[in-house]
Amino acid sequence: MKALCEVCMHKCLLAPGQYGICRARCNEGGKVVSKNYGLLTSLALDPIEKKPLKMFAPGSLILSAGSFGCNLRCPFCQNHEISMVRYEKEDLRYVSPKELTELAGQYQNRGNIGIAFTYNEPLVGYEYVRDTAKLVKKTGMKTVLVTNGSAALWVLEELLPYIDAMNIDLKGFRAEYYKKLGGDLKTVQDFIRHAAGHCHIELTTLIIPGENDSQEEMEEEAQWIAAINSSIPLHVTRFFPRYHMRQTKATPVETVYSLAGTAKKYLKHVFVGNC
Repeated sequence: MKALCEVCMHKCLLAPGQYGICRARCNEGGKVVSKNYGLLTSLALDPIEKKPLKMFAPGSLILSAGSFGCNLRCPFCQNHEISMVRYEKEDLRYVSPKELTELAGQYQNRGNIGIAFTYNEPLVGYEYVRDTAKLVKKTGMKTVLVTNGSAALWVLEELLPYIDAMNIDLKGFRAEYYKKLGGDLKTVQDFIRHAAGHCHIELTTLIIPGENDSQEEMEEEAQWIAAINSSIPLHVTRFFPRYHMRQTKATPVETVYSLAGTAKKYLKHVFVGNC
């Protein structure tokens, strides 16, 4: 029996045993389940500024955990080794929500403030995020979500009571550009708008030469963000060649600073990254 996955805008209709676009969700016995639950590909104690978060617990460290799978297909992905492939259970270490929470607690004496769900797209396995974040919140530690924001609002609603801060990718401000990446601009806009009213959020736009580097687009993006809250921090970051875009030149530094200057006309907190 086919099953419909409603976690994101793709709404994959899956035959028995079939995986969705994200390569992390599968139809098992007529029910869509997360196949990456607790299977970690990456685990590191990172400065929180790497998420990037500049205005949430600055100077602290956070235990950062990632699995596999993503529902976008960005040709410039910096984590394509884990986001674009499907792992088998025997290839990875299973870490239960309880074990990860306990590990985070053990690192508190090294400055750890909690857990960040990052590296791949956490929301394609939102169940693990939810179950772990619930436990983390009970300890008094913090939870951070680093996401592309390409998920249904019911998924966001399920997580919001347990999330303290998010960095959300706003990859550009043109619907056609999002389509090229396998995404949907309106889905991300709705996600950002809703999240902004419930927890600390910061946004990141990676500037790709010839794709999303016009002053007009940044002007529209910054105005849209400001209409929600002009205090939302925006990270304007520089692209470097990687994955399927190795032949594309890095974004000129002056372009990044110029676009950041445009954003600053409307937003109070604009940061430049990778320069």
